[in-house]
Amino acid sequence: MAAEGTEKYFKNEPDLSPNSVTVLKKRYLHRNGQHTETPKELFIRVAKNIAMAEAKFDKSADVNAVADVFYNEMASLRFLPNSPTLMNAGNALQQLSACFVLPVEDSLEGIFEAVKYTAMIHKSGGGTGFSFSRLRPKEDSVQTTKGVSSGPVSFMSVFDAATETIKQGGMRRGANMGILRVDHPDIMDFIYAKADKSKLTNFNLSVGITEPFMKSVKDGSDFDLLSPRTNAKAGSLNARKVFNEMVRLAWEGGDPGIVFLDRINNENPTPAEGEIESTNPCGEQPLLPYESCNLGSINLARFVKDGAVDWSALEKTVKIAVRFLDNVIEMNNYPIPQIDAMTKKNRKIGLGIMGWADMLVMLGIAYDSHEAISLAEKVMKFIRDKGREMSAELAEQRGSFPGFDKSVYPSKGFKAMRNATITTIAPTGTISIIAGASSGIEPYFALAYYRNVMDNNKLPEVNPLFVERAKAEGFYSEALMDKLAKNGNTHDLPEVPEKWRRVFVTAHEIEPVWHVKMQAAFQKYTDNAVSKTVNFQSDATIEDVENAYMLAYDLGCKGITIYRDGSRDNQVLNIGKAEPQNQAGQEAQAKTGPKARPSVLVGKTVEMATGCGKMYVTINQDEEGKVFEVFTSIGKAGGCAQSQSEAIGRLISLALRTGIKPEFIVRQLKGISCHMKFGFGARTVHSCADAVGKALEEAINHPVEFNVIRQDALTVDSILENMNKEQEGKHHVSNGACPECGGPIEHVEGCNVCHSCGYSHCS
Repeated sequence: MAAEGTEKYFKNEPDLSPNSVTVLKKRYLHRNGQHTETPKELFIRVAKNIAMAEAKFDKSADVNAVADVFYNEMASLRFLPNSPTLMNAGNALQQLSACFVLPVEDSLEGIFEAVKYTAMIHKSGGGTGFSFSRLRPKEDSVQTTKGVSSGPVSFMSVFDAATETIKQGGMRRGANMGILRVDHPDIMDFIYAKADKSKLTNFNLSVGITEPFMKSVKDGSDFDLLSPRTNAKAGSLNARKVFNEMVRLAWEGGDPGIVFLDRINNENPTPAEGEIESTNPCGEQPLLPYESCNLGSINLARFVKDGAVDWSALEKTVKIAVRFLDNVIEMNNYPIPQIDAMTKKNRKIGLGIMGWADMLVMLGIAYDSHEAISLAEKVMKFIRDKGREMSAELAEQRGSFPGFDKSVYPSKGFKAMRNATITTIAPTGTISIIAGASSGIEPYFALAYYRNVMDNNKLPEVNPLFVERAKAEGFYSEALMDKLAKNGNTHDLPEVPEKWRRVFVTAHEIEPVWHVKMQAAFQKYTDNAVSKTVNFQSDATIEDVENAYMLAYDLGCKGITIYRDGSRDNQVLNIGKAEPQNQAGQEAQAKTGPKARPSVLVGKTVEMATGCGKMYVTINQDEEGKVFEVFTSIGKAGGCAQSQSEAIGRLISLALRTGIKPEFIVRQLKGISCHMKFGFGARTVHSCADAVGKALEEAINHPVEFNVIRQDALTVDSILENMNKEQEGKHHVSNGACPECGGPIEHVEGCNVCHSCGYSHCS
């Protein structure tokens, strides 16, 4: 597909696995009538489009030669840009950035202007970050209307609803980051905003932590709340109690995370342009209002040669990648003029990495070791330094970014600098699948899993580096691979030598302290921030999470996100009136056992669209017209989704046949929320359980009002009291099956990702 005169270019074929090709076909390749773009044509399209920027700076530039260089880096999987660039470079949309930060001003006009811009960004395929810290707290006066403000948390729901409604070109799903300063008077409402898991489902939340707050946490003192409207003191809270509550809620469900705002602004390379208030949705890119992030990642697995890091080859790729990303800024079609202007003013890029776990195992180094931490610092310092050298070289040719000040970090020592920031460690969920690499700087989630194939057969999918090592060391066997697929790790597999059990360690085998240490090691030499999930096993304590938070602060991280296995609640909490007295009688009746099933029943089947595919709910009635049993069948997801749906049907049937009224069952099922929804507004199906509840409600034609959790706490102490009560009897579930292919979902880099088909909840 090379143009006339370019036959000597683009000769190498892409080095892709079958799984990589599948993901590209499903999510990236363009279609034009009967023709579907090939992977090679995709890389040529992107390379040629991004190389066109060369002519803007040098009329005599050999654009095709530069495009060939870019092509070879991508086709060899040494470097890949972020997904929007792969999808959109060279097409009509030409929106190449993954994420943006928008200001939210303290006025109705400013708020809804931000909502409008959010819709435009999501339509173009980007994600958005916001600070709601400028908004006056609830009950504060609004002089223009003589009324009172409803507060930032209430307005966040407007942004959430807009995100839920927008389809991102059919290819990417909207994601948001919401940040509130810890000294905002509504901070406790914000901290508790996602305790009800059906709320703000399109948001990640992080508390903006200040240095005075952390000092108060350590000495147990109170800290001041400040009115964003007047900057006057608006109350005080005990810092330790607020911190403990953040930790407790993160332990329970992952939100909120924290970002250290003062630390971020201490390293702001353009302080004259304003204060950094927010980050992009996954937290790794602190940005000024109206800035965008232009990201790409180097695949470290491609830079191990003869058992050592190939530093010379890595330097070459770093410099090509910096040139590529600077060109992206020129070729980008930004959603609104303000973003165009601000991005070109500071020209921030974010060069990161993937394949870190792969590099470690190729070098025979355990992830949770001092040797790995030392290498992490060495690798990232090398990438940062060589990246800065290239940015300075580009500045000599093209000019420094307009706000360049050689006295300000990180530009010290350079007479010119093209880009305000160079390095970011971003999530690489889908592009790491294309590259056949481990995600970002994360350890392996699992070494093997079962892949569903035709006729309900399951085949073990095993990490290729493990297979290679097992064969080389003589401990490979089909039986071992099958055991590995069942276990996911080598922990209880004595067939694997101890050395390789250490090297091939997985995320949940690693103590959280090592996750934090690894994040801090990379942060030390990263201009922006680091996307990293600190994984905890399901039995981790609240104190374990607290220790990780404090360690992240002490080691210099710019934020932290944790995930405790199975901690995503499957059900809306219900606090309200007790059930009617007659339920006690029904429960007593249940002890006598279920009724026998008649040989003939009549009923109907209701089709429900869910995030896991179409679900068919069959509801049968007995001869008295009472609902007697429920059967469920789900479409393409299979595996875990089907088994869970079948279990729900069986338990409902058991409850019905023992005399429990269907209204009570509907009440329990409706509103249960998972990470995959379907539909919009009042027609949203929050989960498979929610779908069954709604189908059952339709069948009995008896609408039921059910109570969702309300939180009106005004003090930290009252929240703590409520939270202690609510911990009793909670049930947690793991991430479940991919809604598109039924494969296992991995919670990594703050997002749910399927490595079987490339599905990502964040994109």
